[in-house]
Amino acid sequence: MKKAIMLAGWMILFLSAFTQKIDYNSYPVYTGTDLGLTYSPRQSLFRIWSPPADNARLLIYKNGITDTASLIISMKKNTAGTWTAILPGDQKGKFYAFRVHINNEWLDEVPDPYAKAVGVNGKKGMIIDLKQTNPPGWEKDASPPAPLLVERGEAAIIYELHIRDASMAANSGIKNKGKFLGLTERGTKNEEGLSTGLDHLKELGVTHIHLLPCFDFYSVDETRPDLPQYNWGYEPLNYNTPEGSYSTNPYDGAVRIREFKQLVKTFHENGLRVIMDVVYNHTMLTEQSYFNQLVPGYYYRHTRDGKFSNGTGCGNETASERAMMRKFMLESVKYWVQEYHIDGFRFDLMGVHDIGTMNLISKELHKIKPGILLYGEGWTAGSSPLPDSLRAIKANAARLDRIAVFSDDIRDGIKGSVFDNNDRGFVSNKPGMEESIKFGIVASCKHPQVDYSKVNYSKFAYAAQPTNTITYAECHDNHALWDKLAISAKDATEAERKQMQKLALSIVLTSQGIPFLHAGTEFLRSKKGNENSYNAGDSINAIDWSLKSKNRDVFEYVKTLIKIRKEHPAFRMASSEEIAANLEFLADLPGGVVAYTINGAAVKDKWNKIMVVFNGTPKMQNIAVPTGYWSKALVSGSDPAGDITFAVSNQLLVGAYSCVILYQ
Repeated sequence: MKKAIMLAGWMILFLSAFTQKIDYNSYPVYTGTDLGLTYSPRQSLFRIWSPPADNARLLIYKNGITDTASLIISMKKNTAGTWTAILPGDQKGKFYAFRVHINNEWLDEVPDPYAKAVGVNGKKGMIIDLKQTNPPGWEKDASPPAPLLVERGEAAIIYELHIRDASMAANSGIKNKGKFLGLTERGTKNEEGLSTGLDHLKELGVTHIHLLPCFDFYSVDETRPDLPQYNWGYEPLNYNTPEGSYSTNPYDGAVRIREFKQLVKTFHENGLRVIMDVVYNHTMLTEQSYFNQLVPGYYYRHTRDGKFSNGTGCGNETASERAMMRKFMLESVKYWVQEYHIDGFRFDLMGVHDIGTMNLISKELHKIKPGILLYGEGWTAGSSPLPDSLRAIKANAARLDRIAVFSDDIRDGIKGSVFDNNDRGFVSNKPGMEESIKFGIVASCKHPQVDYSKVNYSKFAYAAQPTNTITYAECHDNHALWDKLAISAKDATEAERKQMQKLALSIVLTSQGIPFLHAGTEFLRSKKGNENSYNAGDSINAIDWSLKSKNRDVFEYVKTLIKIRKEHPAFRMASSEEIAANLEFLADLPGGVVAYTINGAAVKDKWNKIMVVFNGTPKMQNIAVPTGYWSKALVSGSDPAGDITFAVSNQLLVGAYSCVILYQ
């Protein structure tokens, strides 16, 4: 009897969840493109989507702080679950919110998810004329030309940067510290006279600047700039507006828009493309989120017992497969491209999203901007109700259309597991990492010389093409590379760890696929051992620009690597077939050494043949290599070979923890 009762209980839960799902899918789908505010000097038209509501109100406020509405307008029920209201006359400068009545209850006053301008702390939408937010010359702004095949992706070199980190240090030489405008300043220098900020990015030679979240996020109180507040920004509040704390006036919704556009325009003028880090996989708030206060439950996935599922580890996960969430994501990214001229997107925890939505986004964005760059994390932070077979996880990378995934295989192969502080990697002399490095060199593609059974994580080639893979050694998450080496290779000298860092970046910048650098890695940036600095403040996160002077040799080395990569298509082959045919790994090498040659002539490189050698051991290695007359392009450590041009007779001496690049 007890068993029967338990079974009945489970059946009720199952039916409840099933019924709930059917209810969501039965909601009408609005196909128009005018959700939110449509402004003109003649009138402001408001439209929200809330099928379960039986009443809805538009509230008008004189400013973005007060909770007392100066005008309340009853909205009219309209097509496909929408509600509309019209406010005649030019209402520019006023603020607004909505409130819906569901199940005998008036829910919270919120701006709609489509809000394009908000007041301080994002609690009220703002009526503005977007045309008046354009900086001078905006109509002529365009992404930089792509002479280096950036349009195909494989020539892109991504640099991940946090707006505040770039300028907050006293030695940054930047006046608008912590602001969008800080990165528009030219001629900024550190105390030793070396370039910082924008000029540093140009000098380094990267092609794309990946900005950590700069949409409006929750955690920083924009009314208190005097407080020592800090956050990475992975706490979405208003998806379609820039973050107010990065503007000079968060109270005026137009200011943050104009200043972010100025940043994009300045980057474009200086040959840099802009990638936005977007977080559609979860909202900071759950029950009180702007989504949930208009259409409770709809935008989120649920467990079998009806609770919010938590594949993100942040309390909820959005349901990208539902029609109106898919519509929201697509219209949001299109808006950023069309209104702000954004050049690409990094999708946080992309593995939460379904493959269909991601491919639709790629298809539509490539129509607008053929050279757009799309990539994301091919994993989740927990289990999801959506089956793995339907999600944009790393294992399904080959099914993604012109979208790349981060390779944790090469990341941890290089430096050791991010989940074990003491774990070492190839560059810090951990045995058995050679196949993981080879897997990363070929950008997770199929290659006859890779033994996939020995790769650290993936046991098959998940990338269909090299542009499916983001190759990296570190990002904002986990320890900075320099800190990881200090912990895991604590017995090494500082000089040895510097060589390890240079070796790590050599692997990243000579591998196939799309290389990705964390800001400051080029001069040994440290976060003082903090492995999760999302709210740790400026003392931990602000980039110390004196390190560029202290470690100028590392900076110059990375700059040279970038120059080599941009000038030589052999390091960025266009297809997995080209890689398999033209990249050959050397055999019978000592443990801790990986070496390969590339047939440069076959891919129209001016170097007919290239040889790259990585030595991850603490001693000099004498290795057997192809006989020939070689020139040295780059040596990261001590240089036993001596002359610039030399003949190799089967043997090559390679210094400890070093990289050698040779060519014919």
